[in-house]
Amino acid sequence: MDKLIIRPKEDTHVTMTIRIEKSIQEQFNELSAKTNRSRNELISIALQYALDNMEISER
Repeated sequence: MDKLIIRPKEDTHVTMTIRIEKSIQEQFNELSAKTNRSRNELISIALQYALDNMEISER
């Protein structure tokens, strides 16, 4: 019988605490219910999208 090999898990995530408007939280709650994805997952997707598409303006 082959052995079950368990390797250490790579932890690439961190916990952050942020303050947002209640209306934004409610929108993420609604989106979470509609998509069957966690609010945390949706926020992570939105943050990555913002970083990928952000432009810094000089003024």
